[in-house]
Amino acid sequence: MANSSNTSVINQWLINPRKDVLSGLVVAFAMIPEAIAFSGIAGVDPQVGLFGAFCLSITIAIVGGRMGMITSATGSTALLMTGLVATGNAQGQGLGLSYLMAAGLLTGLFQILWGYLRLAYQMRFVPQGVLSGFVNALALLIFQAQLPQLGINLHYGENSVLEQQLPTGSQIPIVWLLVALGLLIIYGLPKITKLIPSQLVAIIALTMICVGLNIEIPTVKELGELPKGIPLLNSPFGAISDGKVPFSLQTFGIVLPTALAISLVGLMETFLTQDILDDLTDSNSNKNIEARGQGIANIISSLFGGMAGCALVGQSVMNTENGGKTRLSTLSSGVSLLAMILLCRPWLERIPMAALVAIMITIAVSTANTNELKNITKIPKSDTAVMLMTFSVTMLTTPHNLALGVLAGVALAGILFSRKVAKVIKVSSIDIGPEQLKYIVDGQLFFVSKVYFMQGFDLSNHPAKVTIDMTKAHIWDQSGVNALDQIIRKLKSRGSEVEVIGLNKESLDLFKRLGDNIATH
Repeated sequence: MANSSNTSVINQWLINPRKDVLSGLVVAFAMIPEAIAFSGIAGVDPQVGLFGAFCLSITIAIVGGRMGMITSATGSTALLMTGLVATGNAQGQGLGLSYLMAAGLLTGLFQILWGYLRLAYQMRFVPQGVLSGFVNALALLIFQAQLPQLGINLHYGENSVLEQQLPTGSQIPIVWLLVALGLLIIYGLPKITKLIPSQLVAIIALTMICVGLNIEIPTVKELGELPKGIPLLNSPFGAISDGKVPFSLQTFGIVLPTALAISLVGLMETFLTQDILDDLTDSNSNKNIEARGQGIANIISSLFGGMAGCALVGQSVMNTENGGKTRLSTLSSGVSLLAMILLCRPWLERIPMAALVAIMITIAVSTANTNELKNITKIPKSDTAVMLMTFSVTMLTTPHNLALGVLAGVALAGILFSRKVAKVIKVSSIDIGPEQLKYIVDGQLFFVSKVYFMQGFDLSNHPAKVTIDMTKAHIWDQSGVNALDQIIRKLKSRGSEVEVIGLNKESLDLFKRLGDNIATH
């Protein structure tokens, strides 16, 4: 037993430590700009996203269900935080962050609960149309949040940039040129070499240009304070005068909608990432363990001043392709990220916001499901309707609510699916002798197909004996029992003798409990 346990530990941590450590280091470079940018979207200081990235990576490396997967602050969760942070800041200085930390704690508790309730199994029933609407809405929201930094203030993302400097006047053309240069580097460099992350090269190049030419445009420093040390344990609960929120039902009511949305949206993106990595590595991993791990990680992150997050698709794939396959690679990404933050803080502050905008635009483009949009005329109309419903509800809610969009899409998909299933039941009739009629039922009888079932009987024709053959049918619920019961009662009331044959065991058992007018064989 001891040898088996040791082998398991080695397989999860030490199969190839050199590749895992180096891959984690490369991934950390890619995590820094995104963590800072997502902090800006949420409306908090950069250190909140950076602390979150560090705490989430370290914790999930130990308790996660999928080895080699990278968890950090993400756009999907950051977008859900903007309204709560703005609400808190409107009540008092610093309360937005405290509300966010409280929401993170509740998010973690929800996700642990979802793990024990095996929510992952229910996620299998989320149709492709909902996922397409979800990622396309997420992509547009991420892009929208960059507009103020491009000098286009259409009241999008104004909460996330409430206290930061935006480009004005002559700065705007310069910002556009730098963003264009950043996009050129990000998309062009991989065609030459993939040894160095192109996002990192874009950040270094644009920073050197701005510093070397003394270009005055908004930088990361305007977003807020960067970390000066390691994160410390800090509870969000306390006196309002200290920038804390009370531990009360009122606070719970304020943070509940945001926490619930983050817990569901975060797990959805995590499970999607998990499926991608399972496919890349030809392996299986436990989503329910991962859900509980994500919950624990979000609780730890919130207790140490970091924002809640979930798995990152891009960085997780990058880690796998670079050879990072064990928990050590995830741990290495978190440790490397904190080391770089502490050692390179003066340079991080000088990164122009234009560089982060370029990165976020590429993230928005890669997030969007362009294949679905290209083939929108080829896919079934029901799938298109579900995608548009998910997208529209997300975009029309204020603040934009990805979780509500997903729920609306799933609800519409369920309704459309029920309509399709309802038509699979068929009732046909044949004359088997003088004053004898036989109905043959083929299909599934339940609450949705009840109407089509009853329409198959000619109640104006009531011979002496009617036989209802249910050999090819199955009754699923009380509505199905009631439908057959009604047909029997109506035929009997018109003088027909009614016999039901061929009921399978499950349907017959259901009738014994619920039916009272049936003679069966």
